[in-house]
This record gives sequence, C-alpha cells and structure tokens, in this order.
Amino acid sequence: MKEGYTSLSIAIKDLQEEGYNVDFNLVEEGVEAKSKKKTWPAGKLDVVKFYRFEGATNPSDNSILYVIETEDGEKGLLVDNYDASATQVSKEMLEKLKIHHNE
Repeated sequence: MKEGYTSLSIAIKDLQEEGYNVDFNLVEEGVEAKSKKKTWPAGKLDVVKFYRFEGATNPSDNSILYVIETEDGEKGLLVDNYDASATQVSKEMLEKLKIHHNE
C-alpha cells in the first residue's frame, strides 16, 4: 500500500491488485457489499488507510477512498465525499470515519 496516489482511479486499481476487491457502500449501520449480500456494522471493520483526492476543476468533486478490512477477512474499498457526516450513518460508523476526516 502506497503512501499516496496521483488519482483515485490509479489508487483503486493498485489496491485491487493488492487484494482489496470488495466494493463497499456506506449504510446506516456500517458498510455493505451488495455483491456478497452482506453488511458489516462499524464494530466489525477497520479503516486501515485512507486517501484524499481533490477535484481539479470543481471543489465539490473532492473524494476520499477508505481501505477497509472486516473482522471476517474481507478486504475492500469505499469511495465517499469528504463530508461523511452528510450521509445517514450510525454514530459508531461516523466516529470511525470522522477520525480520518479531521487528520
């Protein structure tokens, strides 16, 4: 896992090659993987790293890539905007993501 990437697409490709293949989506209680038809609450996952990317022409294009590992061994990625607090998520999940937003 690199310290930084020049673009979101390069980061996703590189991390997928390292085995982070699950496409996570943010849900109220934590994250879900629709392809696996499974949801993990915040207490059953770790955000192991994150990368921020800024839009070249539009500040609203800012995004953050979370590298996530679940307690049961799944490894994947979650792409979100900088403001996770705007999304309906549990307090526990918000706290997990908030650490990274404030660094």
